[in-house]
Amino acid sequence: MTDKILYELDEAGIAVLTLNQPEARNPLTDQDFIDRFCELCEQMQNDPAVRVAILTGAGSAFSSGGNVKRMAEAGEERRTNPIGTRGYYRKGIQRLPLALEKLDVPIIAAVNGPAMGAGCDLTTMCDIRIAGESARFAESFVKLGLVAGDGGSWLLPRVVGLSKAYELALTGDTIDAQQALACGLVSQVVPDAELMNAARTLAKRIAANPTQAVRMTKRLIREGQQIRLDTLLEMAASFQALVHTTADHREAATAFVEKRKPVFRGN
Repeated sequence: MTDKILYELDEAGIAVLTLNQPEARNPLTDQDFIDRFCELCEQMQNDPAVRVAILTGAGSAFSSGGNVKRMAEAGEERRTNPIGTRGYYRKGIQRLPLALEKLDVPIIAAVNGPAMGAGCDLTTMCDIRIAGESARFAESFVKLGLVAGDGGSWLLPRVVGLSKAYELALTGDTIDAQQALACGLVSQVVPDAELMNAARTLAKRIAANPTQAVRMTKRLIREGQQIRLDTLLEMAASFQALVHTTADHREAATAFVEKRKPVFRGN
């Protein structure tokens, strides 16, 4: 059976995760896919060789989100078993945002085509989003008479702001890559053929920095979205005390004084 998500790690410490069901436009709801995705997040978290990650889709779509055909087939069960449906979401797609929230490795979404519904929300679970010109985005749950069961109502306003999040979620409208750039959903739009090169170029710039400082910086920004300033300052002081002990910090300071390029080893 073909792997539903591919994983590769290069010598620069850049991991590439590829959603690999192009014939179905890379849906996110298969349990074996979710299990594997969460395993890979944990694997990257525990591997000091991983400096940064890129998430993209195989084929012409980033992700279609939920499998609407299977949703229709399961309609009667969903209607008659709400407790089971609640468990389906909690044990299924809701594990994706939780796995990515725990990940200290920076992750870039390279959006190579449509990112619809849960696929759109998956991009917001990532730290940075780059879009190819053919990318399309839609918070389309209301079009199916649904709500964002994957955390999109929490994620989207933090990316595009409250007013734009309301607009996208309440209309379900599709926006193109340039509109996504204008509202801050993505930070770059590049020609489709250059998308992975652009993502790798950015990843290399991140990977060139000391691993522990990068991971802790990501964690501070994440936590800063939901805790008080004084709490964040305490956390920052603790993290700073830790990175002061690292060999990479000593190397950076020494290289600065000696006017040479530092060599970081991730410790």
